[in-house]
Amino acid sequence: MHAVRLHAFGPAENLTYEEAPDPAPGPGQVRIAVEAAGVHLLDTALRTGHRGPLPALPDLPTIPGREVAGTVDALGPGTDPTWLGRRVVAHLGMVPGGYAERAVTGTDRLHALPDTLDAAQAVALIGTGRTAAGILNFTKVTPDTVALIPAAAGGIGTLLVQYVKHAGGTVVALAGGPAKTAQATANGADLALDYTTPDWADTARAFLTARGQHATVLLDGVGGATTDTALDLLGPGGHHLVFGWSAQGIGADTGPRLLDPAEQTRRGITQEPVLGPPLLARAGGPDPLRTLELRALDLAARGVFRPALHRFPLAEAAAAHHALETRATTGKVVLEP
Repeated sequence: MHAVRLHAFGPAENLTYEEAPDPAPGPGQVRIAVEAAGVHLLDTALRTGHRGPLPALPDLPTIPGREVAGTVDALGPGTDPTWLGRRVVAHLGMVPGGYAERAVTGTDRLHALPDTLDAAQAVALIGTGRTAAGILNFTKVTPDTVALIPAAAGGIGTLLVQYVKHAGGTVVALAGGPAKTAQATANGADLALDYTTPDWADTARAFLTARGQHATVLLDGVGGATTDTALDLLGPGGHHLVFGWSAQGIGADTGPRLLDPAEQTRRGITQEPVLGPPLLARAGGPDPLRTLELRALDLAARGVFRPALHRFPLAEAAAAHHALETRATTGKVVLEP
């Protein structure tokens, strides 16, 4: 098979497209003929040698990627034979191997795909979608919700915009550049602003004032200066949900910058980091991640989640990483063999 391998930590150019042995499924496992593999911001951090939230860096050489969808083409010993030939999606967990034409995983990680969902859409839901579903467990979205959403044209941001609009709320979307703001508008945002312009906050404030509104929740995966400005738009009782801090740079492991408790009290707002253990605790169930995966797939089946995709050929994984790192992508980045 062909696969993308990383032989040394470093820049995107270290990802090489080459021949690799076909993996063999073990007991209780299947092999998937991959039709789409997800690219995550964490993949770019691992590539540079930053482990992020993972307990350790992968051994080299490695085939990156932990989100795949395709058709089961081989079974390991003792595996339920009904999986053979089925279209599936899976998050591989802590084990890499997704950037390849074949990938192996256990049946406990599989979700069967309906004919209405293509492989690339499914990949967007199994990782990015489950995170979005988890974030939404921390806020009750109603027609009174007024959401500020930075990175609104990204993989998670797109789904959050769609969810808030489906629930009847108001969305002020923030994105970088006219193409991304146009995408946020197409997803239903009531106002889409280019956060690289100096007066975006004034425009947002005037828009909300004219409607007699203030922002009730900031759904934030960016941090940095954009967040600092957006916090001033939160009204009393506002909630700042933090699920990323990409403005601090790839591999930043210092966590989000939060106001001290006294300043939160003065402003009348609350700030809450939601990734990691809080996300899992709120999801509930014996397997919280699977609970969130099922929720994301259900929201897609009902037309609430409609993932935006930025597709690259598998052989161009280095270009995909570079585009993601430079914020030149919209939606979920997906590699297709």
